[in-house]
Amino acid sequence: MKRRKMVVAAGFCLSFLMGTLMNLLFIPGFEPHGERVHRHHHENRQQEPDADAPARLHVDELPPIETATVGRRPELQRQISERLDEVLRYRQRRAHWVGTGPLERRRLMDLEQRGEGETYKGIGKNNNYDQSQPTVSIATKSHREFTRESVLGCSSIDNVTNVQYLGSGYTKAVYKATLNSSFSVALKSVDFGGHDMENCVKKYGSSTDCYKLASFKIVKEMTLMERLQHPNILKLYGYCYQDNNDIKDTVTAITELGSPLEMIQLLQTPWEERFRICLSLMRLLQYLAHSPLGSVTLLDFRPRQFVLVGGVLKVTDLDDASVEETPCSPSSPSDCLMEFPARNFTLPCHKGRCEGINEKRNIYNAYRFFFTYLLPHSAPSALRPLLDKIVNSTGELMWGTDETLVHLEKVLDIYRNGHYLKNNTQTHKTEYKRVLDASIAAENYRCWPSYQHDGCLLSVFSIDEAIDVCESHAQCRAFIMTNQSTWTGHQLALFKTGADSMKAAPGKLAYIRVGAAES
Repeated sequence: MKRRKMVVAAGFCLSFLMGTLMNLLFIPGFEPHGERVHRHHHENRQQEPDADAPARLHVDELPPIETATVGRRPELQRQISERLDEVLRYRQRRAHWVGTGPLERRRLMDLEQRGEGETYKGIGKNNNYDQSQPTVSIATKSHREFTRESVLGCSSIDNVTNVQYLGSGYTKAVYKATLNSSFSVALKSVDFGGHDMENCVKKYGSSTDCYKLASFKIVKEMTLMERLQHPNILKLYGYCYQDNNDIKDTVTAITELGSPLEMIQLLQTPWEERFRICLSLMRLLQYLAHSPLGSVTLLDFRPRQFVLVGGVLKVTDLDDASVEETPCSPSSPSDCLMEFPARNFTLPCHKGRCEGINEKRNIYNAYRFFFTYLLPHSAPSALRPLLDKIVNSTGELMWGTDETLVHLEKVLDIYRNGHYLKNNTQTHKTEYKRVLDASIAAENYRCWPSYQHDGCLLSVFSIDEAIDVCESHAQCRAFIMTNQSTWTGHQLALFKTGADSMKAAPGKLAYIRVGAAES
């Protein structure tokens, strides 16, 4: 009898051990979601009459979600609700803006203006919304106020061509596409293989709800693009809601297309273009500091969040923008501590909020990512004291966006009007022969920084400045005043080592050095 009890006890312990081991091996966290989906799909296909027939996996075909996963669902629903609330707060903030009704499936934007009361009709009961089926609304404008004749929707992207993957982040994937074989746009959508989706599905086991959570980042970004109308914010051309395999109502944003900001390449571009980027950035930050939504800060402030459109800097990633100001207590200075890799700042606490923290954070990030590298180097010597003052003052947070922008606009005025040039009334050392409607095909040499990679193409305010540049280059024997100008109105001049390959070129002027000027 005693031996039988020992055998029964040993069997019970062994079965308990095996059960525990099996539970550990098959809980969701121990097997990638993609492998579970693949295995289940393979098993279903084996049970089908025709295993070779094409099959599509639906969400409701997945194995039942384990109890441990279900227990975490309320947390996921809470996150979805918080993101929806954030979008609704941006919708309901007072602004000088006219909107339309709620988003509708396979519909881009209403084409008729509505009154302020109708604007929020779709979200009037937002306190009682169904968390499992959130209703999303977005601010829009009349199509007459858009830069293009008509807004873009699902029908616009049904037959796009030249689709090219550009990149992805934690949440979104971005593609370049061509509409009507002529107009290029950027398409933004949730990256199903991205960090946010993969981690969420592994944790909660629901691709549908995880998609809802991720898609609200795109909806927030579209909302901000519509509420914050500014030349240095990427334009929203439209959006599309449509079913995509297992997920209903997937959203795609259709935006203006820009080129990525490559800092190494920018360091090799002429100073005038680098100054343009810094000026564009400060115009944007000054607007964000006084926006209709309040002071907006870019929490994920990095060069990769910006693009260039025709040489103009534009912010493209707004899903991490925020108007929330840090709460504080006068008795706790650490509440208003701003920490950066190189140094920290402590701001004053005013009326329970850290005073100017959103604006100051933007300014210091502009200093450490842009101004330090792009403003002073290879600038005209007369402008360097002003530029150094701008860099130092923003690095110490001595100026706000208003004062910084005033100083940058002053630099622009000095440069655009040629006031940076020395008042030199002396004649030039050498004489130049002027040849109308002529250019020089070859005889190039390189200089830095140049608008042309294999030549010396620089912007000049006048003929006198071009002569000064040529005389400062030992190899220069001629230059061409082209019929092209930069964004400041300066003319592009191409400097040459000689004039043996001169040819006719209507609209251009050639200047050839012929010898020492007579005294």
